[in-house]
Amino acid sequence: MSKLPPVHCTVVAPLALAATFDLFFGRMTEWWPLATRSVTLTDAVSCHFEPRIGGRVYERARDGREAPWGTVLVWEPPSCVVFTWHPGLPESAATEVEVRLTAAGTNTRVDLEHRNWERLGENAARIRSLYEGGWVGVLGRFIERSSGAQELTSVTGPGCLDELKAKP
Repeated sequence: MSKLPPVHCTVVAPLALAATFDLFFGRMTEWWPLATRSVTLTDAVSCHFEPRIGGRVYERARDGREAPWGTVLVWEPPSCVVFTWHPGLPESAATEVEVRLTAAGTNTRVDLEHRNWERLGENAARIRSLYEGGWVGVLGRFIERSSGAQELTSVTGPGCLDELKAKP
């Protein structure tokens, strides 16, 4: 299989660099669309980054069960975090996500790159196409929350776990 290009998504948060980092990685549950972008879906109550290299990225369900999403590979607050990504999939199918934060005056630019699609085998191109649109909606919620919104836009459709597991 030829190498598939990374998915890129960039947004600008109306927060200072440290506050953006804290919201993105320390308070992810406030903006992540757990009901549609998680392993346990409507049973999911929180999602977490353990703040260190080797730390877990995971969700917690109402019954206390934890589902792995990935592992932190690079932890350089407040500017860069890289982690493997395999929610609902085996670790051997993990792709990789890099999030870079850059001060932009009083705002912060957030650049996300999702790569290494080939690890998903024959379904790599299809799954990559789902994430192209999926990250846009997810990061849109992040911007809404960083702007102070309490009610966030629902994220449904392509990119949800059921779509990722579906056969072509």
